[in-house]
Order: sequence, then C-alpha cells, then structure tokens
Amino acid sequence: MNQPIWGIDLGGTKIEGVILESIQRPHPIVRTRVDTESAKGYDHILDRIGQLIGEMEERSGLKPRAIGFGTPGILDPTLRIMKNSNTVALNGKPLEDDLVARFGVPAVLANDANCFALAETRWGVVKKEAPGARMVVGIIMGTGVGGGLVIDGGIWPGHHGIGGEWGHNFLDDSGGACYCGKTGCVETVISGPGTERFYHGLTGQACSLKEIVARDLAGSDEAAKRTIARLCHFFGKGVSVITNLLDPDVIVLGGGVGNIGARYTDGRRELGRFIFNNRVEVPLLRPSLGDSAGVFGAAALVANLP
Repeated sequence: MNQPIWGIDLGGTKIEGVILESIQRPHPIVRTRVDTESAKGYDHILDRIGQLIGEMEERSGLKPRAIGFGTPGILDPTLRIMKNSNTVALNGKPLEDDLVARFGVPAVLANDANCFALAETRWGVVKKEAPGARMVVGIIMGTGVGGGLVIDGGIWPGHHGIGGEWGHNFLDDSGGACYCGKTGCVETVISGPGTERFYHGLTGQACSLKEIVARDLAGSDEAAKRTIARLCHFFGKGVSVITNLLDPDVIVLGGGVGNIGARYTDGRRELGRFIFNNRVEVPLLRPSLGDSAGVFGAAALVANLP
C-alpha cells in the first residue's frame, strides 16, 4: 500500500506515464509522455510504450512491480482481445497478454473513462464533495462520449466489459450514423463534433465548440443559442437513462463539453424533465484533477496488488 504505483494512459495521440509515491500519497515521482504514432501500427505502439517505460525507469531509478493501463476501448473479458477502440490498431489484439509478455510484469487494463471515474473518486472531486458516495458515474464528453462506473471504490466493468458505455445508447435520429454501425447514438448527438455539426447545419459555418459557446454567452447569435439549448436538452435526456437505471450518488462530468456551464443549470433542468422522479438531487460535479485523472486512475488500478 505504501509502494510506488505505475500508470500509463494510452491515448490516440499521446501515451502518458506516471509513477505516484503511493495510493495514500498520489504525488508524481515521474510524469512524462511520448507520441503514440498509432498510424504506424500495433507493434509500433508497443514499442512506444516500451520507450516510455524505459524513460520512467531511468528518471526514477525504480522498476515497476505492476503497471495499470488506461486504454481507448475495452479488453473483452471473455475473448481477452481489445474491442470498441477508436485507436483502431488495438482492436482484435491481445493487448494485456502482449504487455505482460513484453515487459515481464502484471498489467491491469481498464477503459479510460473508468480510470477517470476511479481517480476522481479516490483523490478528486468525489472525495472532496461526496466522500460517502457508493456509486459514482464518470461521464466524458469531448470528441466522443464515454462513461465509467465506480461502486464501493472499485471499477464495475460489467459482464461484457462495457459498463458505463452510455455514449452508444440510442438518443435521437438527428445524430446520424455512428462509427459503431448504429444511428443516433448519444455520441453523435452531444459530443463536441456532433454539436459543431448541428451548428454548421443551421448556419453553413464551420465553428469550434468553444466559439459556439462564446457566441451563445454573448447573446447575439440565435443559432448558437439553439445549438446549446439542444445540447442541454439531449444531455438531460441521455443522462436520465443512467439516472433511472443506476440512481447514482454522484455524476462527475468530464471532457471538453463538460466545461460548458449550461450543462449544470439548463442541462440539470432537462434531466429533471425526464427522470422517473419529481426532483433532481443527484450532484452533477465538475472534475478537480484536470488532465491528470486518466493517468492517475490507471495507476490506481494496481494499488491493491500484492
């Protein structure tokens, strides 16, 4: 419990590693990153991970006893291969087995949204503002939409390994086709790109989400107002499914879309319209760990290993 813990956040564009002092003292001994270069294929990604681990060992003078990995996509619990990853080179690959074989230490894998939820529960906003929470839902809304579940302090991956993956529930046909093969997924409707696409449909203008939000706040752009109102409406409708099904103690909202203040006011009001209750009491919290949550959560995966 007092030993250093190692975590690696395997992203599509960068791979970040951290060594924390211990589970009780989550202070970085080393924190560094390398480019993923995923276009060069699966074996190259493994090489990049090896380069990162070597740098971490050199800078710290330590050797890992185990490494936690936050991954895009999911390790199928039955087939033991990766699935549902937007880093497509990983799909169909026995990533956990290959990591163990190459680096010679136990590897524990979890989806990056689960790592986000775990870190915010152990060390972040949940510990500060809802320390008694037993069920935590972590939502990430950015380029895509994902989610993770933490129950009694541990990740709940689910039977298929897809626990918390609300981004591919059906929400509305207006979202159009999704890369997963279905139509109208939550991700296509209220992700950053989905929101930008709706605004473009109204105006013919290609505009970043940040600029759309600024125009809405300025009050001079009716299309921006409609776009953010639509986002909040479908956010509330989508989150109502999570709330009705799980009734969590707290929901943490991460990702770039999570920075939009209207989600905590208008979005919360819309949630109240759709849940099977006469009021909304579940806290909607902003994360406190910033971009540290993913890699810190990866490290937490191995905190309790012998």
